[in-house]
Amino acid sequence: MANHYSSLKRVRITERRSAVNKVRKSRLRHAIRAMRRAVEKKDLAAATALLPKTFSLIDRAAKWGIIKDNTASRYKSRLHLRLKAIESAPASA
Repeated sequence: MANHYSSLKRVRITERRSAVNKVRKSRLRHAIRAMRRAVEKKDLAAATALLPKTFSLIDRAAKWGIIKDNTASRYKSRLHLRLKAIESAPASA
């Protein structure tokens, strides 16, 4: 364990930041999961409503450093592709 004042302070700060990051990452995962479930149920209205909220959370998580920029882009791209697939499915059926 650290002995210097500054090291002890860094330990306290790290614990606080880790708790905040854990909450933020959990919120992000729940939002992505909700969006995926709406798409799987082919609920176009719910998925369309969740899209901007989910994208906003993904962008903020990338800005905060919880996930990397490419990971954020990948999440957004895949969610958007799934949404486009259910949007076009009724038209072709």
